[in-house]
Amino acid sequence: MTKVDGVKYEPQISIVELRAKNDKMTQKEFGEKIGVSPQTVSSWEKNIYSIRPKHLVRICQEFKVTSEELLGI
Repeated sequence: MTKVDGVKYEPQISIVELRAKNDKMTQKEFGEKIGVSPQTVSSWEKNIYSIRPKHLVRICQEFKVTSEELLGI
């Protein structure tokens, strides 16, 4: 499950899966690509924090996925 601005979605692809598909990228490497800390990436993966729309856009751009894939819509 992914949260964006507090709304829960069931993604078709998760951040963990994105990292795995990209040479088993670490949380630090993933965060550096989109401008957040490794702790933020970890919190997203554990659904502690919601992904902000600006970060969702950046993830889509960097990793060539659609927002629909990340949100499961």
